[in-house]
Amino acid sequence: MGIADDAVEIRAQGWRTLAALHGIIDAALEKDLAATADLSVVEYTLLDALSRQDGWHMRMSQLARATALSPSATTRLVTRLENRHLLTRILCADDRRGIYTELTEQGMELFQKAKPVHDATLQRVLTEAADRPELAPVVGILQQMPAL
Repeated sequence: MGIADDAVEIRAQGWRTLAALHGIIDAALEKDLAATADLSVVEYTLLDALSRQDGWHMRMSQLARATALSPSATTRLVTRLENRHLLTRILCADDRRGIYTELTEQGMELFQKAKPVHDATLQRVLTEAADRPELAPVVGILQQMPAL
């Protein structure tokens, strides 16, 4: 194996470790968010993205990027949350083709109920993962990242 091959393998191992950690975090979040707020991780992610916006709204294309979903999957997700009265769609005043998705008061209340659960679960899982030698380096990097 040459130097270039070693670098590729190191990156691949790093990616596999990150993917393993993501899977552990995702499973714990799915369980805890479903039990306490009747939300999936992707639903929480969408509510979180909207809650960070001034006026609590975003265009559908922005939501697709924030949730890492395809446009059609984002539309289905928005429809599902709209049916639960957690958000609503609003036509853009200056671009009749544009549609904003806006968080409702009920959506903000559910997000605020779910956020402490999300944060506590994430902290618990990262603390547990830090004790696993194969995951500890990635956890260490995540904990050193500055808040945005």
